[in-house]
Amino acid sequence: MPTVLTFEHPLNERTRTFLRLEHLFERFDHFAPQPEDWATRAALESLIEIVAITARADVRNELLKELERTLETLRRIASRPGVDPGALERVLSDLERSRNTILAIDGPIGQIAREDDFLKGVAQRNSIPGGSCSFDLPQLHHWLLQPPEQRQQRLADWLVDLRPAHQAIALTLSLVRASAPPRQAMAEAGFYQEALESQVPPQLVRIGVDASSGLYPEVSGHKNRFSIRFMTIESEERPAQTSDDIPFRLTCCLF
Repeated sequence: MPTVLTFEHPLNERTRTFLRLEHLFERFDHFAPQPEDWATRAALESLIEIVAITARADVRNELLKELERTLETLRRIASRPGVDPGALERVLSDLERSRNTILAIDGPIGQIAREDDFLKGVAQRNSIPGGSCSFDLPQLHHWLLQPPEQRQQRLADWLVDLRPAHQAIALTLSLVRASAPPRQAMAEAGFYQEALESQVPPQLVRIGVDASSGLYPEVSGHKNRFSIRFMTIESEERPAQTSDDIPFRLTCCLF
């Protein structure tokens, strides 16, 4: 079986925000358990970016809207033939639990970390290249020299009101990704375009490419249509669209 590389592209702002937060939470969870101070630095930088996104976007309300919409969709299909009542009930229970946890958060998501003076100082210097050096932030340098367990506990404390958002985003995106089966498509001369149903546009497109092809997709799109260009990387040259016909797997995800 050939190895298939999967690429994703969001088709609305809500999904774009969720994917970015998913990426940052995964990066945080990779580095936070590691004892080295450089890993703690990487986890801290991920946390600061999570806080920045949640400060700009009303993630709490966006999540609640998406969870409510998904609950309504699933309740409508409960009586359809072929629906597994047990599996549906488990998903509904997970969604309701996630919604109730978000509702129980007192204040905006990420407020604990956002109002922490230590994190504020790190975030301000972090925007400067090399600005988190020990002489710039001696308090950070001192904190990084503390035992790993102490640093990890502090990281966990900052995420208390962010973890429910992480769990809700993971649940929402898992349902979106599983909402449709992949289909075979062909990009003629490396280009593919598809119009979308304007009333119920997909939230996400997933593209599967044979790893041995040496190609990657560049996607542009919005709620009405999307296009894909398959690009090749030649050494010491700018990427260029391939002139070959490229078979690939396409999934238009809508839940």
